[in-house]
Amino acid sequence: MEERDRYRGDAGADDAGADGDADSEAGETVGTTYDQARWTDDGAYEPLLAEKDQTEVSVGGEDSPLPDDLTRDSLELPALSEPELARHYARLSEMNYGVDSGPFPLGSCTMKYNPKFTEDLAAHPAAAVHPDRPDESLQGLLAVAAELQDYLGRIGGMDAVTLQPPAGAAGEFTGIHIAKAYHEHNGEDRTEVVIPDSAHGTNFATAAMAGFDVVELPSADDGRVDVEALEAAVGDDTAALMLTNPNTLGLFERDIEAIADVVHDAGGLLYYDGANLNALLGRARPGDMGFDVMHYNVHKTFATPHGGGGPGAGPVGVVEELAPFLPTPHVRERGGGGDGGAGGDSYERYEPAHSIGKVHGFEGNWLVLLKTCAYIARLGDAGLADASAKAVLNANYLAERIDLEVPYGPFHHEFVASAGDRDAADFAKRMLDYGVHPPTTKWPEIVDEALMTEPTEAESPDSLDDLAAAFNAVASEDDSALDAAPERTAARRIDQVEAAREPRLSWHALEEE
Repeated sequence: MEERDRYRGDAGADDAGADGDADSEAGETVGTTYDQARWTDDGAYEPLLAEKDQTEVSVGGEDSPLPDDLTRDSLELPALSEPELARHYARLSEMNYGVDSGPFPLGSCTMKYNPKFTEDLAAHPAAAVHPDRPDESLQGLLAVAAELQDYLGRIGGMDAVTLQPPAGAAGEFTGIHIAKAYHEHNGEDRTEVVIPDSAHGTNFATAAMAGFDVVELPSADDGRVDVEALEAAVGDDTAALMLTNPNTLGLFERDIEAIADVVHDAGGLLYYDGANLNALLGRARPGDMGFDVMHYNVHKTFATPHGGGGPGAGPVGVVEELAPFLPTPHVRERGGGGDGGAGGDSYERYEPAHSIGKVHGFEGNWLVLLKTCAYIARLGDAGLADASAKAVLNANYLAERIDLEVPYGPFHHEFVASAGDRDAADFAKRMLDYGVHPPTTKWPEIVDEALMTEPTEAESPDSLDDLAAAFNAVASEDDSALDAAPERTAARRIDQVEAAREPRLSWHALEEE
């Protein structure tokens, strides 16, 4: 089969879109084409429920104990049948693209498929417990929390783990505050955090929000940390070096032990950003490399749903010296001083000796953490190691299939290709027309017009071939096709600058045009 026949959406196919617009470019017709659902009525997208029907409903306001000015006799509500309601939400879902729709290769995001058995577990009635109860009535919850702390500690090579932070970025912020508290406890006023230019993008913001000055460290010619430059950058003001390993180029820091020695000799701490831990599962541990504190992105590494602004989890692991600074409350075996590993008969919540305080309600987002624990237990040691092996294999397979330059390697779970003289954002928009989600664009900046790509371990060879074919199809097109993209999606080309400056939070805003 020709490679151009592999993509799931031939944006050049000679047919008309759902709204009657012909494709901008005529081309060969392939066996499968892609058109994202566009449910429209007289040119308008699927309306809001309130716009479908407004039936007046009596609410009996005269019987209310509330004052008259706080009550009403009736209100308008949509009166829809169950089929109408089900079809409404089905149509909206068909206008979206998610990890259940196809590959989602956003680099450093690890958008892997979320197995549904964890959802069933989280929905189990026995999981519906409120944490604001005495420890004696929460032993099941606390046992799972202690087990997960133990799992994560062993995976990361950390001595103690808190489950409290509600997201990856929150975990990162918590980890840096632990480092700050540690230095302050030792009577040291360290003001700087060193961050490589190939670091995960949130690191710079985290350090700044924690009150540190950011010292950006230029990468060496091979894309890794320049040890000599690091030696020049650290000093008495260095609180920590924040590092992702592998970095955002997918490159493993071969000099990690030397890097750790440089930071520790300066009195600083080595912070591990868990964004790319998926590449190391079961094969290497940050704690063994010399890292002192780390956060885990459970939505990336352990296949829990990305929060999208909703519930998430970002546990933080630390070495023994930093354990007294963990957030409160922490879970441990009753009467014990350790991290509360699995195997105890009784568990309790307590406040670590020099705790930074509470960073989230209770012990974190319980149901997200339950999904994490279930995923780890289901895969086991061999399964986690297999996941990382397949993640690395898939990234290297895909990179070999695309007709774009990948300037840095050898890489692990992700790679950064260059769109060359094309705008990476336009390149990505055009990929949408081929029925696949594009990679992360414009980052890291050390690659011109970067396309940071991470297929994860979940994709099959056929899926990767489809993705490669979309890359190559866009690479072969002229600028006019990219300038007009996307054309086959529910939402067409968006003015991103205007959308950021003047966001429309309701469809009613469209009436202002």
